[in-house]
Amino acid sequence: MAKILLVEDDAELAQRLRDWFALENHVFEVASSGEDALQMLDGFDFDVVVLDWSLPGISGLEVCRRYRASGGQAGIIFLTGKADIPSKGEGLDSGADDYMTKPFDVRELGARIRSMLRRPRTVFSVLKIGDVELKAETRMLSVKDKNIILMPKQSALLEYLMRHPNRPFSAKQLLDSVWPSDAEASEETVRTCMKTLRHQLSALDKKDFIKTLYGAGYLIEG
Repeated sequence: MAKILLVEDDAELAQRLRDWFALENHVFEVASSGEDALQMLDGFDFDVVVLDWSLPGISGLEVCRRYRASGGQAGIIFLTGKADIPSKGEGLDSGADDYMTKPFDVRELGARIRSMLRRPRTVFSVLKIGDVELKAETRMLSVKDKNIILMPKQSALLEYLMRHPNRPFSAKQLLDSVWPSDAEASEETVRTCMKTLRHQLSALDKKDFIKTLYGAGYLIEG
């Protein structure tokens, strides 16, 4: 199972790929603009990014360049209508690992993703603040010699806060950043997830690891 980010503003194509990725048992997120993609890449680790070139606002090419410049290690596949040789060269030179042109066969995309996933990863996501450690890939939360496996959304919520220490986030901001845009979720969903996450932290004697600033939101001090 891989964690995949699709950056695509064509809603019909995104849904078709969502259905296919679900059959492959991948964890799948969608960003419909370059700005959204950069925000998600800043907050979370992905195994593969499937990236369109022509996007609203920031282009896919610029997303690729900025992500690589920041040290991002996920495999990147351009999936674009730009089929000319200069564009292919520019896309690969910007830091992409592979390049596919539209129209395409989803089976070929699947094969290329599987090939990319067979490559050894050079970076493993381990976040640590104080004696609290989160292994994002396995969702293992550890404090000293105690360990708990978090549920996916609990892990994603904690991961986001740990990646942005000392910054408060409202329930609305966390909803927009952690939950997919098409998810049937609300600010109350965030609060419920936060409650269960804090219960897990309490079991590790870290009840106050996530603080609430009334009027500002939730934060982790680091």
